[in-house]
Amino acid sequence: MLDLRFVRENIELITEKVRERGEPFDPMEFLHWEGKRKRLLQQVEALRAERNRASEQVALLKRQGKSPGVEIARMKEVSDRIKDLEEEGDLYQKRLQEILLLIPNLPHSTVPPGRGSQDNQEIRRWGTPPPFGFDPKPHWEIGEALGLIDLGRATKIAGTRFPLLKGLGALLERALINFMLDLHTKEHGYMEVFPPLMVNRASMVGTGQLPKFEADLFRTSDEDLFLIPTGEVPITNIHREEILDGRKLPLKYAAYTPCFRREAGSYGKDTRGLIRQHQFNKVELVKLTAAGDSYEELETLLVDAERVLQRLKIHYRVVALCVGDLGFAAAKTYDIEVWLPSQEGYREISSCSNFEDFQARRASIRYRPDGKGKLEYVHTLNGSGLAVGRTLVAVLENFQQEDGSVLIPEALRPYMGGLQRIMAS
Repeated sequence: MLDLRFVRENIELITEKVRERGEPFDPMEFLHWEGKRKRLLQQVEALRAERNRASEQVALLKRQGKSPGVEIARMKEVSDRIKDLEEEGDLYQKRLQEILLLIPNLPHSTVPPGRGSQDNQEIRRWGTPPPFGFDPKPHWEIGEALGLIDLGRATKIAGTRFPLLKGLGALLERALINFMLDLHTKEHGYMEVFPPLMVNRASMVGTGQLPKFEADLFRTSDEDLFLIPTGEVPITNIHREEILDGRKLPLKYAAYTPCFRREAGSYGKDTRGLIRQHQFNKVELVKLTAAGDSYEELETLLVDAERVLQRLKIHYRVVALCVGDLGFAAAKTYDIEVWLPSQEGYREISSCSNFEDFQARRASIRYRPDGKGKLEYVHTLNGSGLAVGRTLVAVLENFQQEDGSVLIPEALRPYMGGLQRIMAS
C-alpha cells in the first residue's frame, strides 16, 4: 500500500504510473474524500481549541467562586459535536483506505516500459536446448505412457485442473521438493518453515491478494479463511504487526507448500497437463530486508532460484517484466522461464519480486535500523524456488528419450534411491 501523504502530494505521478500499468484509478475520487477528511479535521481542531478555552474558563470561574454551569454545558455540546465529527471522519478514512488498497505498487525506475509480456526484456540465458533426433512429446503424453500422471482419475476425484501423480511420478515430485529445500537451506542460508495452508483475511490483505483478487481465491464457507495461493502469504505474515531488529536483517525463509488458485478462464494448451492447475506444489523463498539493501537482495534471490535449474542442467532464460506485466504488489520482477521442447518455447517457472515497503505498510512490519531509533518499514521480497509441478514438466520433456523413457538428472538421483532412468513397466 502506498502512503496516504505520498499519494496526496504526488497525485499526478500516481495517476500516470497507474495508467502505465493498465490499472484503474480515479484521482478525483481520491481528492474528493481526502478533501472532505481534511476539512473535517480542521473543524475538529477548531472545536478542540474552543473546548480548551471553555475548560480554562470553567477553571477560572471556579477560582472566582462563580458557577461554571453555562461553560460546562457548552463544553459538553462541543464535545458531542467533536465525537460526531470524528465518527464521520472514520468513514472518510475507511473510504480512503479502500481506495489506497486498490492502488498498485509503483514500478522501480529500472523496470522496462511496455504494456504486456511481449515487451518484457530478456536479461540472460543459461545452457542450450537439448537436441532431439525425434519429435519430442508433451509432458502429459510422457507421464501417462510411463504411469506417472493420471489426469483422468484426478478429474473423477476433484474435477479438471487437479493433478494425480502415481508411483515414480509421485516420487519425482517429492524428490524435487527435497532437492530444492536442501539446496536453499544448506547452501543458500534460508530457514525452512512449514506454515499454515489456510490464512485469515488480514494475511491476504497484508500481501496484496485482497481486496483486489478475492474472486481468484478459494475460501472456506463457515469461517473467513482462505486456502493460500502461494507460500508468500503465510511466510511474509509471520512478522505482521512486529518491530524487527535491523541488525538481524535480512530474514530469509524457504518453505514447501501446496498452493490453491481458481485460475479462471481459458489458457489454450495450458488447459492440458500440469502447467496451470488449481492445486500445485511450490518451494517459496521470502526475504525481509532493510530498505537500502533490497535490490541487491533481489539479485541474490534470483541467483538462488536459478541455481535449481543449473543443478538440474535444464536450459532457461531470465526476463525483466515490463511495467504493464508487473504483478499488483511488485515494484520489480524477474521471471525465470524454462525451455519446454514440446512447445519450442519458454514458460515461466519462477517470479522473483521486490515489493519494497508496499506489503510491509499493509502488514505493519517495521524495523529499527540499528536496533534502536526511528522505525522504518522493511522491504519484502519473494520468489519461487521453484514451482515444483512445472519443474517436473521440464524434467520429463527435456530428459525424454526416443524409446519413451526419461533420464533422471544426476542431482535428483540421490533423492530417488539411485534410480537413473524411468522406463515403462
